[in-house]
Amino acid sequence: MDGQRFSLLHCLLIHGFLSALLLTIGVSQSDKRSYVIYMGNPPKVGTATASLHNSTLQDVLGSESATKSVLCSYKRSFNGFVAELTEEEARKMAGMNGVVSVFPNEKKILHTTRSWDFMGFSQQVRRATSESDVIIGVLDTGIWPESQSFNDEGLSPPPDKWKGICQDANNITCNNKIIGARYYKSDGLFGSNDIISPRDSEGHGTHTASTAAGRLVNQANLFGLGAGTARGGVPSARIAVYKICWSDGCSDADILAAFDDAIADGVDIISLSVGSTTPTDYFRDSIAIGAFHAMRNGILTVTSAGNQGPRRATITNFSPWTLSVAASTIDRKFFTGVKLGNDVVYEGVSINTFDLKNETYPMIYGGDAPNPIGNYTSSSSRICLENSLDPNLVKGKIVLCDRLVSGEGPLIAGAVGALLRDNSPKDVAFSFVLPASLLDLVDGSKIFVYINSTSNATATIFKSNEVNDTRAPYVASFSSRGPNPITPEILKPDLSAPGVDIVAAWSLASPVSQNRGDNRWVPFNIISGTSMSCPHVSAAAAYIKSFHPTWSPSAIKSSLITTASPMSSGMNSDAEFAYGSGHLNPIKAINPGLIYDSNEVDYINFLCGQGYDTRFLRQVTGDNATCSAATNGTVLSDLNYPSFSVFTSSSTIVRRVFNRTVTNVGSPMATYRARVSFPTRTARVRVNPNVLSFTSVGQKLSFQVIIEGTMDASMVSGSFVWDDGVHKARSPIVVFASIS
Repeated sequence: MDGQRFSLLHCLLIHGFLSALLLTIGVSQSDKRSYVIYMGNPPKVGTATASLHNSTLQDVLGSESATKSVLCSYKRSFNGFVAELTEEEARKMAGMNGVVSVFPNEKKILHTTRSWDFMGFSQQVRRATSESDVIIGVLDTGIWPESQSFNDEGLSPPPDKWKGICQDANNITCNNKIIGARYYKSDGLFGSNDIISPRDSEGHGTHTASTAAGRLVNQANLFGLGAGTARGGVPSARIAVYKICWSDGCSDADILAAFDDAIADGVDIISLSVGSTTPTDYFRDSIAIGAFHAMRNGILTVTSAGNQGPRRATITNFSPWTLSVAASTIDRKFFTGVKLGNDVVYEGVSINTFDLKNETYPMIYGGDAPNPIGNYTSSSSRICLENSLDPNLVKGKIVLCDRLVSGEGPLIAGAVGALLRDNSPKDVAFSFVLPASLLDLVDGSKIFVYINSTSNATATIFKSNEVNDTRAPYVASFSSRGPNPITPEILKPDLSAPGVDIVAAWSLASPVSQNRGDNRWVPFNIISGTSMSCPHVSAAAAYIKSFHPTWSPSAIKSSLITTASPMSSGMNSDAEFAYGSGHLNPIKAINPGLIYDSNEVDYINFLCGQGYDTRFLRQVTGDNATCSAATNGTVLSDLNYPSFSVFTSSSTIVRRVFNRTVTNVGSPMATYRARVSFPTRTARVRVNPNVLSFTSVGQKLSFQVIIEGTMDASMVSGSFVWDDGVHKARSPIVVFASIS
């Protein structure tokens, strides 16, 4: 246990020693950078992992330089290490026997009172007695353990399977709710506001953990907004915290270290609201690598789709062994009114907790107030960049800015408030560091005209109000879209869940807007992102696990995908590339009737079809995985996935045959009939056979889905359902001709 507890300290000491060593031997730090050397499954018992890593480095660096060059080692759940290398040394390392991949240790980024009720998942929903045996591993910014959401009243000690630790107990206290907490920082570089422990200094990790498994907290709110009972989806489940993200981001090295520990510690579900900004090959991506080894150990990894929408093919978490979650709205929106001195009122979007008490203030256009100190011009001041505004002109006024900004620029200049005019979507509300409202360009232009029409332009900004959004759910504009940029034959995202204006627990070390100058410290906050939708699905996966503890990761994933509520392509122009199979429905997911199950062999066959060879895959798995002539020709779309995606880049003529197998987990005697909905006259979808008759639970039956015809649009989508009169296992079908 002591060795585990001080694993981070070990990494930090090595990093400091290495820095001194490089200076001593005359190697410039700028010539080297941190690389992840991934070596697949752990070596067989009896092989010293640390010795193996040093030996591998010696072949590239020589014995003297290699001795202290390993920054961190992964050895509990998979094999690999992090080292400082030049680009040439990294190339040599990539070609060595036993090395699967070498890639730069880059930074990834961080991608509810009402949300559970909105999905029909009430406090009174049926619970399994084993819910408290389910452990959710949250890889994020840490946790604020004193939050009411994490009290352990009535919870028994952790289940016997738990092997984790509470690292740095002087700064954080675990209990029967938060049963483990670790932190990772392989480069040893901390920001001024970073708390060097599993304690959360950002708020993000506290928010996601409480969304997934927070206890019930009555009267939770943000200065009166979003008031209600805050709760996670599985309030009795345990939380294991793995702090991987800091003020400078979330490094690949630390993500892998957390996966290595979480798998060995005994978590059941991994929730990861983190991702890169660009798509990467499966085995050069720390999240895909970690999730692959989690899958091999029976653990489902739930990931956020990303926040780079609405452009297509922007999703960055898309491996077939993970569950990728888009963000959708709930039936609550926040609006912020602005009243001008001429009594005209405009309605903008923000989460404004400030109350100006209807008092009016002078107005000024940012472009008319450039700061002479620093030689700023109106081109900078009109968008209210930091330090671009002249305090002598702005102080005590409400500033009109030509861009969506944090508000720090006006605040520094002494402004009372800010009106932001921008053409960005208005389907999500943000908190700002001062009273502010985001307006569209039309209303913003009218306000601009008003400012220039009088020498005494004034305005006030009201506190936000809540309204009911009857159109919900629909996918948020920011939510990253498919198709899958690496394997278009696997539909991503998998489904959507609430991710807009979500109320959940917050760190008291982070202000509401997370910006400088904000002095609002609160126990609950309202934020948005696929980071918020991810823990909703992690909770639903844990909910299923509590009823079906022996189900595989793919079985849990299948049940969530096939029971999702259909969403409207009319409100989501990217259709399945926006929402996957539809909107999360946790109640139906515990009784899906049929599941599309897959195991490690199925994923190996998929990877063979993807072009990986036997040597490569044996290094990954550490066993006799083989790509035969048959598996090398595996059609990628034949992975037993609960959705159907056809990419036809070179022709409008389509013919694709999907082979699938379903397992009966519903009634022993059941007859399912296929019902197809595919709204195009030029293509046809057939299911053969179109009737499946089961005689026992656990029985498997196979079928084919045949799509043939011609494309009459760049994208055509529909679905088919296996229906026995009680269960409806629905799968989306997408045919498309362009990735972007």
